[in-house]
Amino acid sequence: MKFRTKLYASTGSIVVLISICVIILMNMLEQSMVNTDVVVTDKYERINMASTIKYETVNIARELREITVNQFIETLETSIYALEESNININQAMETLERIDSKGKTHELIAKYKVLHESYLATAQQVIAIKKIDPKAAIQPQLLNDSKLTGERMLQLAELLRGLQEQEMKNELYRSRDTYHWAISTIYFYLAICLSLGLGIMIWIIRGMTKNLNHVTTVMKSVTNSNPDALPRIEIFSKDEIGSIAAAFNKMVSELEAHSKLEKQLKEEAGERSWLKTKIAEILTKYPEAKDVQMLAELFISKLVPMVGACNGVFYIKTVEGNEQYLKKISAYAFFNHNMEFQCFRMGEGLIGQCALEKQPIFLNQVPDNYIKIRSGMGEASPKNIIILPIQNEDEVLAVIEIASFESFSPSHINLLEEVIPTTGITIKSILNHMKAERLLQESQSLTEELQAQSEELQLQQEELRTTNEQLEEQYAASVLKKEELEKVREQLEEKAQQLEVSSQYKSEFLANMSHELRTPLNSLLILAQILSENSEGNLTAKQEEYVRTIYSSGNDLLHLINDVLDLAKVESGKLEVINRAVDLHGVEDYIMKQFSPIAYKKEVQLIVQVEPDVPSSFYTDEHRLQQILKNLLSNAFKFTESGSVSLIVRKVMKETVRQKIFANNQIECMLAFSVIDTGIGIAREKQGTIFDAFKQADGTTSRKYGGTGLGLSICREIAYLLGGFIELTSEAGKGSNFTLYLPYNQVNEPKEVTSYFKEASAGLENEHYSPEVTNKMDDEDSRNKQLGNSSLKDKKVLIVDDDIRNVYALTIALEKYEMEILVADNGREGIEILQSNPDIDIILMDIMMPEMDGFEAIRTIRSTPEFISLPIIALTAKAMKQAREECLDAGATDYISKPLNLDQLFSLMHVWLYRKEG
Repeated sequence: MKFRTKLYASTGSIVVLISICVIILMNMLEQSMVNTDVVVTDKYERINMASTIKYETVNIARELREITVNQFIETLETSIYALEESNININQAMETLERIDSKGKTHELIAKYKVLHESYLATAQQVIAIKKIDPKAAIQPQLLNDSKLTGERMLQLAELLRGLQEQEMKNELYRSRDTYHWAISTIYFYLAICLSLGLGIMIWIIRGMTKNLNHVTTVMKSVTNSNPDALPRIEIFSKDEIGSIAAAFNKMVSELEAHSKLEKQLKEEAGERSWLKTKIAEILTKYPEAKDVQMLAELFISKLVPMVGACNGVFYIKTVEGNEQYLKKISAYAFFNHNMEFQCFRMGEGLIGQCALEKQPIFLNQVPDNYIKIRSGMGEASPKNIIILPIQNEDEVLAVIEIASFESFSPSHINLLEEVIPTTGITIKSILNHMKAERLLQESQSLTEELQAQSEELQLQQEELRTTNEQLEEQYAASVLKKEELEKVREQLEEKAQQLEVSSQYKSEFLANMSHELRTPLNSLLILAQILSENSEGNLTAKQEEYVRTIYSSGNDLLHLINDVLDLAKVESGKLEVINRAVDLHGVEDYIMKQFSPIAYKKEVQLIVQVEPDVPSSFYTDEHRLQQILKNLLSNAFKFTESGSVSLIVRKVMKETVRQKIFANNQIECMLAFSVIDTGIGIAREKQGTIFDAFKQADGTTSRKYGGTGLGLSICREIAYLLGGFIELTSEAGKGSNFTLYLPYNQVNEPKEVTSYFKEASAGLENEHYSPEVTNKMDDEDSRNKQLGNSSLKDKKVLIVDDDIRNVYALTIALEKYEMEILVADNGREGIEILQSNPDIDIILMDIMMPEMDGFEAIRTIRSTPEFISLPIIALTAKAMKQAREECLDAGATDYISKPLNLDQLFSLMHVWLYRKEG
């Protein structure tokens, strides 16, 4: 059946629809009646709201009268609550009435009522306030009259409002009845019109549908002659079958256009890939022509720069000269710059060196006009974009290229660079290897020619060489086995070296901690022993004084032993420092005489110190370490010499140094020799090789007679190495010994600070040494105190902050002798609290290692308070670390002294800083 026939057949259906419309109109009429009922209901709600206002108005007047005459607080609260509830109901009713009734008269009455209601509420609030204060209080008559009058006017307005709503309801009912009769007449009239227009509309619809079909057909026919990227569309005017056809057609056209665009994009990408592969192939085909890196760079840069649309390019190759790596320009494209600064770059120098160092590309946009010029025969201009790329092979930068262009680099150009750079790196590496192989081949050919020239002579020795060759083969096989064995031994030695390094670090840390643990109890022992040895009260017998002196001497011996062990640990860890400065040999001579003359006199042994005439008056070395070695050697000489003499002879010699121990080459140079010669028991030849080992002596049984640990000579030998010298021994059992210290004779203009050449590993340890300035101040103060007595400490208030009760006890006893007022704290936090409670404290003795809050934190906290910035704080620590003094002073300490404390030094420091504070 044709579409036109279907449309005409639907005409009968329209007639049926019109009938249905009549029925719907009748239903609408009935709905109109329902709406009338809704209107009546709405009017009834208005009347109800007006009635509520009237009722609640009467209610609030009644409640106000109850409040006025009420004399009991319980019933008063009930009336107030009822009054408030009525007010809430009135407000809700007025709000509802204002919302559903928009007539001006109603709003006018409500506004007047609100004004009266607010006035009435104000009067009620006054009455309530009076009654809340005194329930039996009488209300002013004027106030009651005003409230009564206002209530009557409110009631009148509520009556008017209710009457207005009832009148409006009657008028609405009359209007609804008239509307109903008018609607009946209108329905019949419009029904006739609808029947007349129905047929005309159907004919118009049929013609419109035919027209739409013709439009769809025309558009479909025009598709074959249209551009695939912009196909025509059918405008959709309806949602019927024709509209569906048009929508389906438009969707099909959109998919065809998308397919066409995708096909075009794929063609472009394929073309770009084809271009990329073609360009890469063009570059790669040039690589076989390159015979060396120079030629490869020229071919590469000349081919690549035009391909990426650039106008300038430079190729830098990495070269190695000694220990330095350089990037050297070997090829360029249209590059015009003869400045030598741009010919070579170190790693990390400039953008070229930085690109090689980071192994990452560098892009420069908006290049300044004065950066570089690209020239031609017609003029010059500055590029706007520069790219710097590293050429790598197996994560090793072999070269760097820099390319400049007037235009931005397109993604295709970037892809080309990314694709060709790795291949170029491989080619460069291959050419370098090839060049190396050619160089080796040339050397091999040269050797071959030399061998051919000697062939006649070799032929004469052929038989002998055959025999020798067999022997060499056997030796070669043996050497291969030996090499494998040596490689295994080397690996084992490396592993042992690592283990020794870790072990040395652990040992140094252990010795540092043991220094703290040993010095802490030793501190109190030495202080108390020193106090007892003074016997200020004179209550000790001579025997007891001898006991005390023995205890004090043993404690000092133990302290020296601890210092020797720490010195050995510092040497082994490579952290023992030497400071070279000008040393006066006459000063060394005086030092030896002062130190050992009493010992020589006591033992009745002759002490001889002799400096040869050709010896210079001074030379550069570490004076403290030199004195340490000489003191140790002379102490040993006196210890093992019962009679005769001990001599120190200084002379100038030419000696083969011990640099072979470090640099594996001997050298003859001028040296100073310090010979310590004694007439003691001597050392057997077989024992001379072990006495320089730690904890070793020539005869282990001698330690019972002469004492000692065997550390001194070991430390002396290592310190001599640090000073650039060494120690030699010549001795014979029963005839004495000769220990000679050889030091390089350094004549330089300025002293130099040098550190150990040993491997820097563990944290170093260091004994306390006061600066000359502090020592002079302490000496001056001691002299002044000897003249003025101990008055500078008397009645001074000192705070001791230390967690070790033994140290506190010992310091307290020592300070009480000076009649000082002593305060004690167990840790830094408690010390701060005591200081805040006693701001008149004159000086603080602060231990460093304490629980809860250590000395560093406590000192920083005290220094943060302005009133304690200049308060003297002397830091005390038993952990004699190298950086201990600097850490204490950086934290804010005034001065520093290590444990075990030397009371004379401590009191001198206290005198110095208390004198400065008072001054």
